Amino acid sequence: MLNHANILTAAEMQLAEQTLIDQGTSVQELMRKAGQGAAQMIWRLSNDMPTLVLCGPGNNGGDGYVIAQWLLEKGVEVRVAAPVEPKTEAAKQAKSLWRGETLDWNEAQPAQQFVDCLFGTGLTREIGDECFDPFLRLFAGAKKRLAIDLPSGIESDHGILLNAVPAFDTTIALGAFKPSHLLEPARSLMGNLVGVDIGIDAESKCAFVQKPKLHAPSSRDHKYSRGLVAVVAGEMAGAAQLAAMAAQKSGAGYVKIYAPTGFQTPQPSIVVETFSDNGELQQKLSDSRIAALVLGPGMGRDARALSLLAPALAVETSLVIDADALTVAGSNLAAMLQARSAQTVATPHHGEFAHIFPGGNGQKLVDSRKLAMEADATVLLKGSDTVIADPDGQAAISSMSCPWLSTAGTGDVLAGIVASRLARGLSGYMAACEGQWLHSRAARLAGPAFTPEMLIDQLPATVQECL
Repeated sequence: MLNHANILTAAEMQLAEQTLIDQGTSVQELMRKAGQGAAQMIWRLSNDMPTLVLCGPGNNGGDGYVIAQWLLEKGVEVRVAAPVEPKTEAAKQAKSLWRGETLDWNEAQPAQQFVDCLFGTGLTREIGDECFDPFLRLFAGAKKRLAIDLPSGIESDHGILLNAVPAFDTTIALGAFKPSHLLEPARSLMGNLVGVDIGIDAESKCAFVQKPKLHAPSSRDHKYSRGLVAVVAGEMAGAAQLAAMAAQKSGAGYVKIYAPTGFQTPQPSIVVETFSDNGELQQKLSDSRIAALVLGPGMGRDARALSLLAPALAVETSLVIDADALTVAGSNLAAMLQARSAQTVATPHHGEFAHIFPGGNGQKLVDSRKLAMEADATVLLKGSDTVIADPDGQAAISSMSCPWLSTAGTGDVLAGIVASRLARGLSGYMAACEGQWLHSRAARLAGPAFTPEMLIDQLPATVQECL
């Protein structure tokens, strides 16, 4: 199985393979490891199911010939279909070792199992109809469909579909996971995602969001050492309450809501302090005991909400800026955050991100990194393929998504969780990564069709798993 640490772009993967080659491992040996490793997975998944392997002209096609030969030797009824002859030396050698039948591309008939080795990592342009139409015909006639490395028609670095790619049952990554294994819309077409280790050991500035290792309070801890989280409330009290309750149940030692007069406290253990004007708010937020601040949930989007930004941003306390605060700041957000020296995490969803970063090109990983650099802040771009980026270009992608999180209020919960991690003194990037993992895991524990309150109730159990 693959190491779930680093995620490699096409260029990084090519460099990592070249490093192994320079150290004495031949291209043919790498292809043998990749192909036989993938074949063993296919065998475990479907045993002796009649199989058609589609082999392209490059090294992904070479992997396909290795897969086909290994399955043939296991007694599987397996055939190869190829639109053209291999073009790389390694692929030519792999084909020379193939002892089974190679079918005419346009006349080949579907088999129960379809294995796609047409094009893998590195594809940058659309596959022509003369090749892709037979591909779709053979795909449609199969009962089980597997892609080797990446489904053909997917660009490897940004989750972009170059063709109208159908949905696979399983994708077997070779050597390392690539960004498109986790980024939408490509991720939804991958099916079950597994990987084959071929000895790649490369550094990357993109990684998986990892399960955090948390620590229980010591005998010397008290409510302030565990972190005081302050939540600024606006016109919609419920959102601020959710953020506050989430911060409390994910480990903060003390939670306060700073709100206009008349705010109703969600529960006795959360203290509410009211303010009459923005000057008083800034004074209250200047309390040196506050370890992290949440700004945005339920704040509103009118002129009064806009006026709350300045006093909150002026306080040099670790900050989670979310929801309405992002919308109100708009395209000025980067300039506003760049002036801060304290740790800052911005947590937009797709709509908010488009508003605050109109210069994006739709490439989630690239755009998140650009905004993080411009704002000198951590960006947590929410979604089923959540991306977290810091100003230095480090990024992480969440591999643990839950579609039931697509409901109102769950973003407020995430803001509170991230604030609880900031309150423990973590960097913005680490707080965002830990908060994202806890949020996703709590959603899994909550089961289907939960409310934000039910999600919050799962946080103590989630924290317990990480101790």
